[in-house]
Amino acid sequence: MILDRFRIDDKVAVVTGAGRGLGAAIAVAFAEAGADLVISARSEAELDKVAARIREVGRRAKVVAADLSDLDAAAALAQTAVDEFGRLDIVVNNVGGALPRPLMDTKPKHLSQAFDFNVSNAHALVVAAVPHLLANADGGSVINITSMVGRSPGRAYAAYGTAKGALAQYTRLAAMDLNPRIRVNGIAPGAILTSALDIVADDEKMRSEIEAATPLQRLGDPDDVAAAALYLASPAGAYVTGKILEVDGGIVTPNLDLPIPDL
Repeated sequence: MILDRFRIDDKVAVVTGAGRGLGAAIAVAFAEAGADLVISARSEAELDKVAARIREVGRRAKVVAADLSDLDAAAALAQTAVDEFGRLDIVVNNVGGALPRPLMDTKPKHLSQAFDFNVSNAHALVVAAVPHLLANADGGSVINITSMVGRSPGRAYAAYGTAKGALAQYTRLAAMDLNPRIRVNGIAPGAILTSALDIVADDEKMRSEIEAATPLQRLGDPDDVAAAALYLASPAGAYVTGKILEVDGGIVTPNLDLPIPDL
């Protein structure tokens, strides 16, 4: 049965930024498909809620509340998975982000911080995970969450877009170094209705404008991204590596126009 290829029974995954939004949706989807999870974010209370959902479907969850801007803390998650569950099969680098700022207000430190939080963070966990992934007969899968702003220009995204663009290229390069045993792919979401877009959800005019600027005429749902992650993590995606899967409703340019005036 083709649906069997989307199962990840008894695999172990690490998902960062898993307290809410995309990370939480990915973690729960993996559990529903049969995996056990190490989930990490800053808020233990949020993680506990996600862990409860994982346990409701009969899978195990290890909560690690940590500031993942600390590269050592990010790297340590790989060993935590092995210590807790005896193996590691899947890594999802979801934690990241950077505040939008006009270009002239973006200082070099903002670029450095965005790069560290989005790229160095992912690299630290990947390097720590590789020996454990190679211990598996079928290797493993790494998934990096980038953004459509990493490939398409928009105002006020100099730090965020540059970092996510770098993460996308890192994904391609890492895939080449880790072939053929470990697959490395990315997902580039568009406007997904998470807490980051609460202001959009509460503003009917803004939401309608964004939806009108999206070919599929709606905002994305976290489960849209979770389904893509499951494909890439599972045997269904076994012949895919070094690719960025765009889950963005078909947009070509950003559909959220920040009010940055001309100089």
